[in-house]
Amino acid sequence: MPREYQFQVSPEVAANENLLNQHVAKQFQISPKDIQKTVVLKRSIDARQKAIKVNIKAKVYFVGEDFEENNFQLPEYKNVSNAQEVIIVGAGPAGLFAALQLIELGLKPIVIERGKDVRGRRRDLKAINVEHIVNEDSNYCFGEGGAGTYSDGKLYTRSKKRGDVDRILRLLVGFGATSEILVEAHPHIGTNKLPQIIQDIREKIIESGGKVLFETRVTDFVISNNEIQGIVTQNGDIIPANKLILATGHSARDIFELLDRKKIVIEAKPFALGVRAEHPQELIDKIQYSCDYRGEFLPPAPYSIVKQVNGRGMYSFCMCPGGVIAPCATSPGEVVTNGWSPSKRDQVTANSGIVVELKLEDFKPFAKFGALAGMEFQKNIEQNAWQMAGKTQKVPAQRLVDFSCQKISSDIPKTSYVPGTTSVELGDVFPNFLTQIMREGFQEFGKSMKGYFTNEAILHAPESRTSSPVRIPRDDFSLEHPQIKGLYPCGEGAGFAGGIISAAIDGEKCALKIAEVLK
Repeated sequence: MPREYQFQVSPEVAANENLLNQHVAKQFQISPKDIQKTVVLKRSIDARQKAIKVNIKAKVYFVGEDFEENNFQLPEYKNVSNAQEVIIVGAGPAGLFAALQLIELGLKPIVIERGKDVRGRRRDLKAINVEHIVNEDSNYCFGEGGAGTYSDGKLYTRSKKRGDVDRILRLLVGFGATSEILVEAHPHIGTNKLPQIIQDIREKIIESGGKVLFETRVTDFVISNNEIQGIVTQNGDIIPANKLILATGHSARDIFELLDRKKIVIEAKPFALGVRAEHPQELIDKIQYSCDYRGEFLPPAPYSIVKQVNGRGMYSFCMCPGGVIAPCATSPGEVVTNGWSPSKRDQVTANSGIVVELKLEDFKPFAKFGALAGMEFQKNIEQNAWQMAGKTQKVPAQRLVDFSCQKISSDIPKTSYVPGTTSVELGDVFPNFLTQIMREGFQEFGKSMKGYFTNEAILHAPESRTSSPVRIPRDDFSLEHPQIKGLYPCGEGAGFAGGIISAAIDGEKCALKIAEVLK
């Protein structure tokens, strides 16, 4: 009978199967030859002490016990070519996993995506990075796979109560992700590997009889007697269906405006906003691992930090070890930053969003926009940053200590942000209350992480798309919009998820509810 066993080992032992078996054998006071296999179930790093350890939960199989490699099989996806159709607007994780779930349940998804497929998106990403051209339908936020495809692929979520996290991870492994995502405490796929996985999911949807329509933007909803009847595309085509999952992501401002225009109830939602801070990865390693060199067995160090400043939370968000900062504007005339890491996290810089929680009262200057007040607050800062940086995709930037001292940096070194930077006083980008909180907060960060508060760190502004500035309400039980029957607000854009995993879970939940109604 295999035994589950929890223990700590050095990073070197954790990285070597033979050494791991030797450690386990010593604990059981047996020979390593008596161990058939040590299967690591969970792994995390404990860097609280100077001697860094790796926490491991493993299942130990002894010689003579049955052991089979765990080959992850995808569910049986039925052919749904002739089944009842359900429209899904948005091909991000919420939309794609909703589509897969619908197929499992015998329903036909029609996925509507305003952007291009993963390969087509690459040309538009190059255009924004090199030529400063923003394609409003194809960029880091819009296109196959959504914002997650080209912004890191982090799979960590605290949303355990929302659904089956392991099911989503196993599906991703079935579609080509490494099984390591089932083991690591903070799993991550990497921007370089996600596109192929997303493409394989789309091919499975089509192979099973579903449809995926790219470069198709929703411009109107067909509604009769407060019930969805279909959607209208930018070409005037009508696609009929009386069940619609709206999974458009946190940056689909035109959808928020469309809902508002049609008097469909939406609500302003608090979110967080700030800057993206970039440090040398080597410096973060020294701070987190308390050593001059992390060695070959430790990964580039992440960090997570939160402080209360003047009654507001200021915290790290979407931290990218060994990563880069990317331009994530979705319209001309604005600049937006985000971060991502390749699967090996082997870049020389580390970056993280450092953001401050906002309150509905902060949006009062934009009260005339009603439920869109938070979105207009967000837009105003992004447009202001674009003006200050020179009306290109360059971003306003400042050295960290200089920012806290209200001093324009005399020079900004080359950073990972490809379009470039413009040295400005970042206090002029943000409202005064936000600037003051960040100035105080960074100094507090420096007290907790010795070495963090340094002019080696470069702040890029703004980090503004942390979550949706709008919530599209839905009934807690049916998941339908309370006003429009057949409309299922879903994922990050509707305010019900935050990240790849929670969005995927929410997509599945909406699909399950639709199947309950239709069967």
